[in-house]
Amino acid sequence: MYINTDEKTMHFPHAIKKSTGNDGIIRAVDILAALFALILFSPIMLLVAFLIKIEDPKAPVIFRQERIGQGGKKFYMYKFRSMYTDAEDRLSELLAQNEVEGHMFKMKNDPRVTKIGKLIRKLSIDEFPQFVNVLNGDMSMVGPRPPLEREFNNYTNHDKKRLLVKPGCTGLWQVSGRNTLSFEEMIELDLEYIEKRNIFFNIKIMLLTFKEITVFGKGM
Repeated sequence: MYINTDEKTMHFPHAIKKSTGNDGIIRAVDILAALFALILFSPIMLLVAFLIKIEDPKAPVIFRQERIGQGGKKFYMYKFRSMYTDAEDRLSELLAQNEVEGHMFKMKNDPRVTKIGKLIRKLSIDEFPQFVNVLNGDMSMVGPRPPLEREFNNYTNHDKKRLLVKPGCTGLWQVSGRNTLSFEEMIELDLEYIEKRNIFFNIKIMLLTFKEITVFGKGM
């Protein structure tokens, strides 16, 4: 189906310029890392897909959600489905229980999460399909998390600066406190990442993410 390209990109301040520098090196490492991860984790991904299908045979295994990426461009981000299929419809009932300040929604004991979903979220396995997003070029292994359109619509021009670079599977915010941080603190950490961004900083964040997941059982 034809989609007008003008509709793919949200309003983005003209004063904000895209990041330059070592993007080529980062892209090359992203492709190698994503391919390696897909090969390494393919047995786990197949098992998870099977378990999700067993829990709810009629529901899809992969959850596809529209997000806002670099420069305000829309793209579809992939995850293993960890919620019931009516999750979006039930969101309005839970907004008052949001545990994160700002334009995001996080709830520790979200009743919309399935039994398998709780496990794969704890181990961050639900995020593994995003390696395909990395290969497609919509995401990087490291970068700010891509917001939903309803979140992006509430951003100030300052907030939108976090989308100067490609969104990532993990980032500085995720290894610096995550849900204990406010929205404003997340923005500042994302901007700090963009300022310091290079291949060595990315590798450091990936290693810290691996430590968080394997040692502490925290998600990406």
